[in-house]
Amino acid sequence: MDVFNLLMQGFSTALTPMNLLYACLGVLLGTAVGVLPGIGPAMAIALLLPITSNLEPTSALIMFAGIYYGGMYGGSTTSILLNTPGESSTVITAIEGHKMAKAGRAAQALATAAIGSFVAGTIGTALLATVAPFVVQFAVSLGPSSYLAIMVLGLLTVTAVLGASKIRGFASLGLGLAIGLVGMDPVSGQQRLTFGIPLLSDGVDIVVVAVAIFAVGEALWIAAHLRRQKLSIIPVGQPWMGKEDWKRSWKPWLRGTAFGFPFGAMPAGGAEVPTFLSYVTEKKLSRHPEEFGHGAIEGVAGPEAANNASAAGTLTPLLALGLPTNATAGVMLAALMTFGIQPGPLLFENEPVLVWGLIASLFIGNALLLLINLPMAPVWAKLLRIPRPYLYAGILFFATLGAFAVNMQAFDLILLLVLGALGFAMRRYGLPVLPLIIGLILGPRLEGQLRKSLQLSGGDVSGLFNEPVGVVTYILVAVLLALPLFIRLWRKFGPQKPGAMHVEDQINA
Repeated sequence: MDVFNLLMQGFSTALTPMNLLYACLGVLLGTAVGVLPGIGPAMAIALLLPITSNLEPTSALIMFAGIYYGGMYGGSTTSILLNTPGESSTVITAIEGHKMAKAGRAAQALATAAIGSFVAGTIGTALLATVAPFVVQFAVSLGPSSYLAIMVLGLLTVTAVLGASKIRGFASLGLGLAIGLVGMDPVSGQQRLTFGIPLLSDGVDIVVVAVAIFAVGEALWIAAHLRRQKLSIIPVGQPWMGKEDWKRSWKPWLRGTAFGFPFGAMPAGGAEVPTFLSYVTEKKLSRHPEEFGHGAIEGVAGPEAANNASAAGTLTPLLALGLPTNATAGVMLAALMTFGIQPGPLLFENEPVLVWGLIASLFIGNALLLLINLPMAPVWAKLLRIPRPYLYAGILFFATLGAFAVNMQAFDLILLLVLGALGFAMRRYGLPVLPLIIGLILGPRLEGQLRKSLQLSGGDVSGLFNEPVGVVTYILVAVLLALPLFIRLWRKFGPQKPGAMHVEDQINA
């Protein structure tokens, strides 16, 4: 059956009254958490995991996707009206958007951000529906050794790219892998890292870890750095765009989409890099370069399109390979696993209703974002007036309630406190959170593929390198690990221009 027919079946699933309700709810929640600094889509989905465990998986995933897209959209509102990015990916939007708002063009800035998000999200979702089945066909043909290599590449890429220190990234990854090892060995049945506590024999529940690291850790960190500040919201009427604004925006929307989708699909690609590249590109191509830094509409249109296109790109490896490329995708993967759904290339074959219903809901969610949230932009900005102590106290309450509801055991509350303190410590010492979550989720799956590869080869290590895709992937891993050292040595010992000195010589001089 071709993609179009499958997508039409997906629309028949996504357009049921109940799924439409969950799509609306997800979009509204996502916009709210995107507006509030420090409360991203990953935290929102983590908090909702225990509550949605009894829902139909398709409905829950549709709501989570709405939260993801809404979070990407919501950050632009406060970036433009308050110069307060709700998401790290909307920092670039604040550069030009707030200047436009201060110049009395907040309506135009909000409109180009919203319409650009809609255009990019729609194109990105169409690319997702087109590309993902081909990725699945390729992935199904791979053996365990190739899939193992791809997961190793994903882990190392996420770890090596994030943060200023790779040591901190690998430390975070090690913590995630260690937590994933807690429980019984799947082959021998021996207990690992349980410290003699019977309740740890089944391992640490992913939901408890996600809620602790994202919600509790973030709430404690914000509470430790709480600062009261008065926010003045720039008034704005109904967002609209004139003919000249449309003329200057449509090309940046398309270019931003071209940047965002592939970066979203890459491990650790994220939305920050494509938004920056989009901004730089628009500045170089603009016929009005003098406006940049003073409120250029292209500087809002391009980055916002890149931001939303990256969200669709992120879902491509998540659905086709079972590989998350950012924190929100990691929590969504955890949601699939809590519903008893096995992620990976067979997801399209085993759960076609869920997958195509989810993809179709992304088209619907984009339209809902435009229709519902564009008139409500000034209302969303007022959410920032909620006192922070009340806001984060509520988050801690729901985090505690949700963690207890997973297994109805008080021991989970102890784990929540311990892991929440770990999340706080990670933020305190600059350890990125994403490698821990990815390591926790992919660690047991990576172990399974490793055991399967060695079993097929009779314990011979050559069984890890018996497929061309796996060999090429390991070469990429080696290049990834060696490249920083090579660049450092090249800068130190490479050819110098005549009369130039090494950095050390310049310092001594």
